[in-house]
Amino acid sequence: MNTLSRKYKDYFSQREFRLECIKAALLLIVSLVVNFYAGLYATARASNSVSDIILSNLPVYNIDGTFIWATFAFWTFVILLCLTEPKRIPFVLNAIATFTIIRSGFISLTHLGPYPTQTAIDSYILSFFVFDADLFFSGHTGMPFLFALMFWEERVLRYLFIVMALAFGTIVLLAHLHYSIDVASAFFITYAIYHITEYLFPKDKLLFEKGL
Repeated sequence: MNTLSRKYKDYFSQREFRLECIKAALLLIVSLVVNFYAGLYATARASNSVSDIILSNLPVYNIDGTFIWATFAFWTFVILLCLTEPKRIPFVLNAIATFTIIRSGFISLTHLGPYPTQTAIDSYILSFFVFDADLFFSGHTGMPFLFALMFWEERVLRYLFIVMALAFGTIVLLAHLHYSIDVASAFFITYAIYHITEYLFPKDKLLFEKGL
């Protein structure tokens, strides 16, 4: 039996691990539903746009293709990281869900309109997750940074995810998809979200780090 198969047998033979995976998956589903309706609400309530010190001095670039493919590449990489180490699954799912729920609360509070020269994103799948006015804070910047914090002890992954966060922050600014405050604040808010996740799911965090 190869190593990966043995890992799956060892972990999924444990009833507690299976339950943690199920609970985390259910929380993730709930978070995606909450995010969908929060995005619809924020977009429906969107008011006027405002000036921005960076966007006002930065021409818009039509890089929706880069944005779409970078998003799919990021999530493909994350899925592979989890599939190759099943011990990571519960904490990763709970971290994503916690991030999504908290961000849904943020985008529901202030209904600022999108920047006038925003690039249109032509993707049917992303239309369920990305809305015109779900601005504060930038999820595409914050999510890679969340993974950088999760994999902080693994230097290569830490720096790779930090680079991804900076790259996504640059992309959304170039495409005028977010205000500069959305991108800058994402790092600080995500840091808090990570520690909230650690507090809420200590067993999953321990499993993520040390395994069974």
